[in-house]
Amino acid sequence: MHHHELDMTHGRIWPVLLAFTGPLLLENLLQLLYNTADSIVVGRYVGISALAAVSATTQICGMLVRFFNGTATGAGVVISQSFGAKDTKRLHDAIQTTMLLTLIACAMLTAVGVMSSRWLLEKISTPPDVFDEADLYLKIYFGGISGLLVYNMGGAVLRAMGDTKRPLMFLIFCSLLNIILDLVFVIVFHWGIAGVATATILAQAISALLVLYAVASSTGALKNMRMNGFLASKILQIGLPFGFQMAIVAFSNVFIQGYINYFGTAYIAGWGVYSKLDQYMILPIQNMGQAVTTFAGQNIGAGDYSRARRGTYTALAMIMGISICVGLILYTYAPELSSLFSPDASVIAYGAMFIRLCAPFAVFCCFTQIFSGALRGDGNSQMPMILTLCAYVLFRQVYLYFITRIIPDNVYVVGFAYPAGWIVCAVLNTAYYFYWQYKVKR
Repeated sequence: MHHHELDMTHGRIWPVLLAFTGPLLLENLLQLLYNTADSIVVGRYVGISALAAVSATTQICGMLVRFFNGTATGAGVVISQSFGAKDTKRLHDAIQTTMLLTLIACAMLTAVGVMSSRWLLEKISTPPDVFDEADLYLKIYFGGISGLLVYNMGGAVLRAMGDTKRPLMFLIFCSLLNIILDLVFVIVFHWGIAGVATATILAQAISALLVLYAVASSTGALKNMRMNGFLASKILQIGLPFGFQMAIVAFSNVFIQGYINYFGTAYIAGWGVYSKLDQYMILPIQNMGQAVTTFAGQNIGAGDYSRARRGTYTALAMIMGISICVGLILYTYAPELSSLFSPDASVIAYGAMFIRLCAPFAVFCCFTQIFSGALRGDGNSQMPMILTLCAYVLFRQVYLYFITRIIPDNVYVVGFAYPAGWIVCAVLNTAYYFYWQYKVKR
């Protein structure tokens, strides 16, 4: 086993989970800085309309990127199971197939993102005063999205083998580079919103090159690359349901953005501030869910089903404690955190309002992410997808349709669509996880 890799089939469970999740969490927090830095720079140095423009694109960017990242989970499961079974040939075949699928996805998502940007902005009722800037940001972002996709998939390959440290080091460097380029392009060159978008894609491209080098040097699997049809179908069979789940959930969030856009530029900017800070609240939960997927995948690959279950319950207890602490911090310091993005009083007030509305309910996401992550590690991604779509898409849309008619022109009830979906999704995924454990009786 390479010294960067983490074998999760042995040792005390909570330190193993922490060793995996800690670097991964830091890595993803740094990746969030890409868009957060964009928002802070434009909000501080360009203006409220530019901040609203970046905010209006957040869910659209997330929709396509989350589809790809969700699909990458399939690769992670196949690779982690091969790694746990010590099957070197299958591991190399899975890595090669994964990277070739990534190149295909790069071409597809670039084309879809660039061509659909104006249509998507029109569909969510983006106000005219921010429309052109939002469209420019999206076109540049999706034009250079290959760097992000290659980095994320290469990082997924390394993490599936337990290596979270090198992706983290690469991202530390590239996140700092992104912030420096943001400031140079906006303050020195006066490129405005185009400057922050350009800085992001340049930093992402460098992170992709670094992670590709790490995959090649660690595994030797990128030589004479060939697609393995069986493994490709296996990756897609596991990953596509989760990818569609992530994309459709994000698409549902795009429609929530549309409801928010109705209230005007200040509310859009305030919701954008909340959306950025919300990611820091949800991210640890998602990362622990990823850790559980890899933990369960490796242990199930090794035939130790009891350890896979114990890891699931341990992860749930750990992440609930962390989630409550983070939620309290965000709730308490909501105005101060909102002021980082803009000095405008209305943006600060609306950002704090949305944070305090949603933060107390984020703990419900722990049940969804941990139990669905454990199921995916067992190769069962279809039912978690269906349940999550029912809660985050169907329920939220029905809720918004009726609540905006029963209580019109009230931004509070619109914002509560997030917590309401979290609660319903937690109940459904928890019930199904215990049903699955009873069904398989391992």
